[in-house]
Amino acid sequence: MQIAVVTGQVVSTEKQPEFKGYKLLLVRALDLQGRPRGGESMAIDTVDAGLGDTVLVNKEGGCARMVLKNDRIPVQALILGVVDGFHVEG
Repeated sequence: MQIAVVTGQVVSTEKQPEFKGYKLLLVRALDLQGRPRGGESMAIDTVDAGLGDTVLVNKEGGCARMVLKNDRIPVQALILGVVDGFHVEG
């Protein structure tokens, strides 16, 4: 799991059939100080997140397929929650 920020939305006229009905968002991982790190990746949104939201992303395809109850969906990342805030001690 990682904390990330939503940076955009993916819009497509043609989709893999398993993606129909799901919102696809671009996310960028955050470090423990809340700063963006690395590049963007795509994740399926399950919590109605929006642009600029801090989110919790699961980046494990097997778990994503279990949550979506679809063994055929070609997915690696899934947005599982909107984070109101986080604090790291030390």
